[in-house]
Amino acid sequence: MIYIKTDEEMELMRAACDLVSRTLGEVARWVKPGVTTLRLDTIAREFILDNGGKPACLGYGGFPGTLCIEVNETVVHGFPSNYALREGDIVGTDCVVELNGFHGDSCYTFPVGEIDPKVEALLRTTKESLYVGIDAARDGARIGNISNAIQSYCERRGYSVVREMCGHGIGRSMHEDPEVPNYGRKGIGPRLEEGMCIAIEPMINLGSKNIVIERNGWECHTRDRKPSAHYEHTIAITDAEPEILTTFRYIDEALAAGGEEEKAPASEGE
Repeated sequence: MIYIKTDEEMELMRAACDLVSRTLGEVARWVKPGVTTLRLDTIAREFILDNGGKPACLGYGGFPGTLCIEVNETVVHGFPSNYALREGDIVGTDCVVELNGFHGDSCYTFPVGEIDPKVEALLRTTKESLYVGIDAARDGARIGNISNAIQSYCERRGYSVVREMCGHGIGRSMHEDPEVPNYGRKGIGPRLEEGMCIAIEPMINLGSKNIVIERNGWECHTRDRKPSAHYEHTIAITDAEPEILTTFRYIDEALAAGGEEEKAPASEGE
């Protein structure tokens, strides 16, 4: 069932989305060689709790962390661990926050120091495809319009799109209807309607689209062990342009303060 948010509920969504965005901004300050992914997870958990929120992933279906950690070939749902980040790695940090009964969901894939130019291009294209997908999320359009926009943008540039994992509706629950695949045809799927909130999250691979799910039932990695990138925003459907409820602004500020400047796309409206 698809839930349409009231104006009051939308304000609560904005607050939850701001907290998850600020959490990833705090995490961004610590992404560097030698830092363990468990340390990043602890930073995120403490920040959320200190700001009155709840780490929604922690304990969800038995998941052991606040962040889903995605190092290099890990596509989604990696466990925080004692792995120390290395120069040239990439690390995705997927985070969900519950605040006042509503959820905000966002993901950012960070380069760790200097990375291979081919991997840098993968990150750039995946991030750009997120905004291409968001632009297709218009009142009255179909979910397939978002899916096709992301798939077309990435595949034209030589990358592959993960099929098994997708975006989703979000609100009082972390995962609500509808599912939001990153591949598909225009004009199919549920119709978008003002008041819907969805999480759009392209997961794009440098090599094959095929993935393997580990025996723990959570961690997914690329079958060919080539890198995968993942970016995510929670958005609201309005009667005009889609409203991006999460933001990468806090991440940009943290990276700039650390001497690594990265500006958010103009389409984020900030």
